[in-house]
Amino acid sequence: MPMIRILFVCHGNICRSTMAQSVFQNMVDKKGLSEGFEIDSAATSREEIGNPPHYGTVKELQRHNIPVIPHRARQLERADGNRFDYMIGMDSANIRNMQRLLGSSERIYKLMTFAGMEKDVADPWYTGDFAATYADVKQGCEGLLEKLIK
Repeated sequence: MPMIRILFVCHGNICRSTMAQSVFQNMVDKKGLSEGFEIDSAATSREEIGNPPHYGTVKELQRHNIPVIPHRARQLERADGNRFDYMIGMDSANIRNMQRLLGSSERIYKLMTFAGMEKDVADPWYTGDFAATYADVKQGCEGLLEKLIK
């Protein structure tokens, strides 16, 4: 299987995208497919650059026995548009910002489309509901992995 490069993107890169990065990496590891994937995450904003995953994200991942990827928030860069095969935003605003930062790209997707839905993954920074965000992230990541394995 050729290397598949995936970049998860949200506003600050401390809640949803880092959660998706850890969840998807865990799924890939459990299936013994780690060597076929490069998985990263980034932000559309500069607000949280250098910060670790949000404590709510860490707590939710630990609750599900998912190892937290050691990550520091970084901003999406134009070069990412050429480096990654799939750039996956968490909500419609992320998608618009990704297109603005990268230029229009056929490799930009919204996570929940892989679960057969058009809905956004709610930002727990505002909702405080990391469990609901986890449920959506898990469902989207399962759909993505299923698509890529086929």
